[in-house]
Amino acid sequence: MSIGTTAKVKIAIIGGGPGGYVAAIRAAQLGGDVTVIEKHKLGGTCLNVGCIPTKALLHAAELLEDASHNAAAFGLDIKVNKVDWNKVQTKKESIVNTLVSGVSGLMKMNKIKVVNAEASFINANTLLLKYLDGSVDKASFDKVIIAAGSVPSLPPIPGIENKSICIDSSAALSLSQIPSSLLIIGGGVIGIEMAGIYSTFGTKVTVVEALPNILPTMEQELVAQLHHKLAQSGVTIYTDAKVIKIESSATQAKTTISRQGKEESVITDKVLYAVGRKTDTLNLDLDKAGVNTDKGKILVNDEMQTNIAGIYAIGDCLGQVMLAHVASAQGEIAAENALGHHAKYDGKSVPSCVYTIPELAGVGLTEEACKKQNIDYVTGKFPLSANGKALIMNDGFGVVKVILDQRYKSLLGVHILGPRATDLIAEAALAIEMEATAEDLIATIHAHPTISEAIREGVLAAEGRAIHMPNKR
Repeated sequence: MSIGTTAKVKIAIIGGGPGGYVAAIRAAQLGGDVTVIEKHKLGGTCLNVGCIPTKALLHAAELLEDASHNAAAFGLDIKVNKVDWNKVQTKKESIVNTLVSGVSGLMKMNKIKVVNAEASFINANTLLLKYLDGSVDKASFDKVIIAAGSVPSLPPIPGIENKSICIDSSAALSLSQIPSSLLIIGGGVIGIEMAGIYSTFGTKVTVVEALPNILPTMEQELVAQLHHKLAQSGVTIYTDAKVIKIESSATQAKTTISRQGKEESVITDKVLYAVGRKTDTLNLDLDKAGVNTDKGKILVNDEMQTNIAGIYAIGDCLGQVMLAHVASAQGEIAAENALGHHAKYDGKSVPSCVYTIPELAGVGLTEEACKKQNIDYVTGKFPLSANGKALIMNDGFGVVKVILDQRYKSLLGVHILGPRATDLIAEAALAIEMEATAEDLIATIHAHPTISEAIREGVLAAEGRAIHMPNKR
């Protein structure tokens, strides 16, 4: 799409997270007069208490795993005498501060005004700004993009109010010391990543998930392998289980769990609740602007516009796919449309990533989704035990699973369990976005030795043409 210059349009963006600040930059590129209103810190949940600090701790855990276990296989006798948790936290904070500072620099470079205040609507074009010192102000804009984000959900469990023992994912990233034991309520992405971090650092971790499986939105055949891997590493996982109550002292918690018709108790130093997130829209006074919502979730069309002309919404506050990269993509679309264009959001190629050891990533349809939608499909699987680079990196643990449309051989889904799966999934996302067929991926020469070769081999397997493994007869 050819983007030209536009007249100055005053645009307010509520929230400076990965959706809001990206929307601000795109709007500024298109000639908008842009103001970002952020009540906490630029970068939002992702940079400050989400994606980035979590991955920093996960990288430290991965280094520890390599040094403690994997290095010995290569004749490297490495002794890890201790974990200096304060230095781990300091490094994490340094990375966060560098990125937040970078966002601040981008705001200045793009001549974007940043206001540290909490915004709410007075009407469709006017916002009330509440500053940290208690003062208030009003400001009018031509267009508003809401990027208010989300907050952790607090499950209705008796005893969970004790914040010194029962913590959310934000607090779990900044503990003063490594707990000796931790119970995690929720086996979704956040819960399983936290389980991976702390179990690697020596914490006895118990995960309680109410559903039959952990990571319910991911490809379950691969999830089963990851579940087994976590269990082997010492993580106890209870599925089809429910937390009944939490009784805590000054230093420990006794959590009562119901599973298989019986109750049992688990005593831990901390309890982490990771049962998802909810939209952070309560204080926006959206009704004063006439914006339609559904239980706090802002309703938009595929141009990210609400029912009110000139008001857009993006990211977690929609209550749909709560991923930073989704918010960023929607932010660009909202900014373009606010400046007079007609871009549309299409989520078919959104990748999902779980940063465990090893990583799990997927894009497109899972096999479970294909069955539910009665799609005629074929699968191809290639074990990483037959991939040279994976054998070097983690003894070949993992698999690539490819799902093709039976008739047209178009790529429906790709799912990867293995080293750097979250990086490798980009190729599959691009292929699905471009509506690539099996032959397109087969015709693409992949570098050797790389784990990316396994994606091509997975497609070959779906076609009965695998080179580096026997084909099904």
